[in-house]
Amino acid sequence: MLAIKSPQTYYHKSGIRAQVGEYIAPLAKRIAVITTLRAWEAVNPELEASLQAHNLQYRVEFLAGECSDDAIAQHTAKVKAQGAELVLGIGGGRVLDTAKGVGNLLADVAIVTFPTVAATCAAWSPITIVYNEAGGHVRSQPLTKMPVLVLVDSEVIANSDVRFLKAGIVDALAKWFEFRPYQQKNRDSLALNLKVQAARFAVDTFIEFGEQAVKDNQQHKVTPALVKVIDANIAVAGMANSMRDDFPAPGVAHALHNRMTHQPELHDWLHGEKVGYGLLLQSILENDGGAPDADLLALLKQFDAPLRLPQTLGERAETLQTMAQEVKFSAQNAARLPFTLSATTILQALKATDEHF
Repeated sequence: MLAIKSPQTYYHKSGIRAQVGEYIAPLAKRIAVITTLRAWEAVNPELEASLQAHNLQYRVEFLAGECSDDAIAQHTAKVKAQGAELVLGIGGGRVLDTAKGVGNLLADVAIVTFPTVAATCAAWSPITIVYNEAGGHVRSQPLTKMPVLVLVDSEVIANSDVRFLKAGIVDALAKWFEFRPYQQKNRDSLALNLKVQAARFAVDTFIEFGEQAVKDNQQHKVTPALVKVIDANIAVAGMANSMRDDFPAPGVAHALHNRMTHQPELHDWLHGEKVGYGLLLQSILENDGGAPDADLLALLKQFDAPLRLPQTLGERAETLQTMAQEVKFSAQNAARLPFTLSATTILQALKATDEHF
């Protein structure tokens, strides 16, 4: 079995926020917008003027917290009460995942995502990540329905904090380092091979254009380098996540990330920053507790991924042991990896980052 889930159309254009009404008008007349105040300000007044110019009825609701089951339920009820035909998510990962989660529950409601940062592939990815109210990972919910449109405005992203771009680069880097090890024991999976090829393309993009894209983002300039990196963060990483078959290839760094979300002292780390630290741990695991891969380490340093945990709440050794024991990764999937993934080896990797970084 091979399944590929992707949005119907991906549009990336500088200034596209001023054309959103044009793209949405053929799809719906009543629009439910889910966003945050910062994201709404980032796309306006152009986006709102475009909706009005095309006589679209819209209501704006602000997501106050995490993409949680309660948030999805509340926004679903509001969309139904409004009688909306389309939900438009504008913002970062938690907003886009909420919009996808809402649209996924409503059979006759289309989904459009508009990322205002390039910090993850959430605009494209075929899952919604559900958290609890404290920001702890609950589950990754597969979608049965994908966005009809992903609208990316490089001008909006160029004006965002460069920290988001760097976190998105690291999150996209992870795909290749996470998927590639599975090939050692499963070379015949078409889905896996496609995932690895797409993920490698993203890595090569960052090696060639990442440094320049970061500089351009810092100067709030839309350039070819920045455009390429935005596409790699959102579309290429999203494609790598979109291919599935009967043999799952869950990312180790993302599994480590999921446990990190339950540490209050890490709540200020962005998704990609947690994933980056998880990549460092994975590389130590792959090398039997030895030094991490030098090329990976250089990339993590280049894009400012954290290389050790901050001061933890409570006694350090006890906290690390609890974190290691509570990483969720099935034994069946771990058996497909060419290295040992256990509470013992994870704890050793955590301690190694304390000692060497």
